[in-house]
Amino acid sequence: MPLDIFIPYWGDPGYMKETLNSVLAQTSDNWLLTVVDDAYPNLEIQEFVTGLKNDRIKYIRKEHNGGITANYRTCVELATEEVMVILGCDDVLLPNYVETISAAHERFPNAAIIQPGVQVIDENSVVVKTIVDTIKQRVVRPHGNGPQLVSGESIAANLMHGDWLYWPSLAFRTDRMRAVDFRDGFPIIQDLALIMDMIYAGDQLLIEPTVCFSYRRHSNSASSSKLIDGSRFVGERDYFAVAAGQAGDIGWTKAERAAKLRLTSRAHALALVPKALLGRDRKAAGTLARHAFGS
Repeated sequence: MPLDIFIPYWGDPGYMKETLNSVLAQTSDNWLLTVVDDAYPNLEIQEFVTGLKNDRIKYIRKEHNGGITANYRTCVELATEEVMVILGCDDVLLPNYVETISAAHERFPNAAIIQPGVQVIDENSVVVKTIVDTIKQRVVRPHGNGPQLVSGESIAANLMHGDWLYWPSLAFRTDRMRAVDFRDGFPIIQDLALIMDMIYAGDQLLIEPTVCFSYRRHSNSASSSKLIDGSRFVGERDYFAVAAGQAGDIGWTKAERAAKLRLTSRAHALALVPKALLGRDRKAAGTLARHAFGS
């Protein structure tokens, strides 16, 4: 059973080539790759993929740019295998990624989501340690040795306190992913929204500690560019209200309380207020402060 890897493409061709080459460098050949080009302005990646002449790689180019949510949906629709990955077009698979995910799925076939071990790289592909990722991996993420299978209210409350997952590194059981859909109106936090919908539906998450993925963190990402102006947090606040309602409907009081508190999200917004003020952006500072202290 090959791992179905999808790359919804829109971005820097140099990073994308690095991503593609990381798939080709896998220790296991048990994979298929589909590039879904969201009508990027030039054809450099199309020419690169064609030049690879690899039967396991398929390239699809959309006629019109539909945005990231529509492209995610296209990837899910195109999946043909039991397990799928929606890989970021600037992230990098370590050589053991496919091998690690395949072994984890074989051992825990009922896990709907697999979160493997992740290292963080910067714009220059250098491994870095950031405060954000240190908090995610050492404070918020559940502690334990070896693989951990988690589900139910405990992991729902945990993720509402702080999202420590790395979306492009995740592997999904295709049938369970198709049982939900990406929510419209939450383009920045749609990954967490989909995962929470799966957890609320009873799905299990496997934490596989083996490091096999490089997550690129840089200032040019869509989520990063919206931090200082505060717009990201407006969407986060709206989503947490939805998540709290879902938890309340099924009687998960701890998860409901965590969603209402949204502690790490508030702390993150508060930490950005001084930067907004230094930039003399009082509107952004106000938006960030409202998210930090509002209901």
